[in-house]
Amino acid sequence: MTYTRGIIDLLVLGGGTAGIVGAKTAAGFGARTVLVEQGRTGGDCLWTGCVPSKTLLSAAAQVNSLRPGAGGKPDFSVVRDRIATAIRTIEPADTPEALENAGVEVLSGHVSFTGPGTAVRDGQVLRFRQALIATGGEPANPVITGLDPARTVTSETVWDLDSLPPRLAILGGGPIACELGQAFARLGADVTMVVRSRILPKETPEAVDIIRASLKADGVTILEDASISHATSTAKGHRLHLEDRNGVDADTVLLAVGRTPRTTGIGLEHVGVRLDDRRRVLTNDHMQTTNPLIWAAGDVTTHPQFSHLAGVHASVAASNAVLGLRRRVSSAIPRVTYTSPEIAAVTSSECGQSATSRIVWHSHLDRAVAEDRTAGFTELLVGRGGRVLGGTIVGPRAGESLAELSLAVHRKLTTSDIAGATHAYPTYSDGVWNAAVLDVRERLRSPLSRTAIKGLATLRRVALDVRRINSKPGSRPQSGVQH
Repeated sequence: MTYTRGIIDLLVLGGGTAGIVGAKTAAGFGARTVLVEQGRTGGDCLWTGCVPSKTLLSAAAQVNSLRPGAGGKPDFSVVRDRIATAIRTIEPADTPEALENAGVEVLSGHVSFTGPGTAVRDGQVLRFRQALIATGGEPANPVITGLDPARTVTSETVWDLDSLPPRLAILGGGPIACELGQAFARLGADVTMVVRSRILPKETPEAVDIIRASLKADGVTILEDASISHATSTAKGHRLHLEDRNGVDADTVLLAVGRTPRTTGIGLEHVGVRLDDRRRVLTNDHMQTTNPLIWAAGDVTTHPQFSHLAGVHASVAASNAVLGLRRRVSSAIPRVTYTSPEIAAVTSSECGQSATSRIVWHSHLDRAVAEDRTAGFTELLVGRGGRVLGGTIVGPRAGESLAELSLAVHRKLTTSDIAGATHAYPTYSDGVWNAAVLDVRERLRSPLSRTAIKGLATLRRVALDVRRINSKPGSRPQSGVQH
């Protein structure tokens, strides 16, 4: 075996969002940082996640906006080319060259821990002081009797389709299933979603009702509380047999039933890194694993699987590792489902049953009325003293409107802080401001507030009366005032 020169300050396993951010952060602090990626840098977000899926959604939305008679089904190759262009445009920021320009040494190959402070990469021994696990996750692949793998895709392989599947069955009802289901339906596919419980189980029933109606309006068939017993092959694809209801015929089946962490084969047992029962890496609030010299971030951990969260957590981990800090991860975690309309939500660990809900329906939001897109609402969850604990927004560009709520939750701001800030008009973000104003007004109606307001108004009235009397001609001037 050969050895790399010297000891690595931070060894990073994985070149996705978490690995890239963590490596750049550490290198920026002057630490010798080595990143090992066995595939291509950029991770799921660039190649099979955020970038291609949002490009697909955009292309599908443009097709859907065409007036009747303006054209038939789009050329799927044009959509594929647009996705490829988006990836090609963004890719340079995530290349090994970009990482090396930031001071990171990049190695290709598979790496695994062999003992305290040592790892091996394709026969090469790497010695390190600390390490960051950022190996990410991959789509879950459930075993369904009779399902032909050749006619099955996941969120990773769906981008390899050369043509639009005429009949697409989607197993799952989470954000990926809803986004891709709506996009493919708008492009002209006959889409059926088979969902074990209900779609978007983490979102509020009011929000889900709006998205369910929108998906159905775009032609998506949604079968909730449905389970597949087995599948059989047909001349063109599959027949999915469901328990207690009719089956579903499909040319292609998209598996979107969750993701599993990539923790197998990287030698975690040799360095004392513990996993939970789903084989996810356990960390504390500082992103430390059960080995205090090994850190973890991204989809490989027990935290929600969002690219933005992976980057933030990796930055926290690298800062703590290299500088010896004790930074904690924020409990304010924003999430967005990019359907039409979007669902955006943010919650904190303090958001419980004690929170008060303040809702503004977008039928009363001027921008939504002007654009005739009133199917949505803005909800704030408010705690004691008007503190913002979370919220949900359903509507166009809800993810952008969520930024103010995320900051409010993170900085422990109140609805008075939001209401007191001047907001541009008319915007969809008016929903956040209106909901904050609603809460302030409701709190001012409390008995204590009403008594205080009444007292202040009385004092002001008396003061004005005294000034009026003293200002009359011939009235005695106040003491100390000379004319």
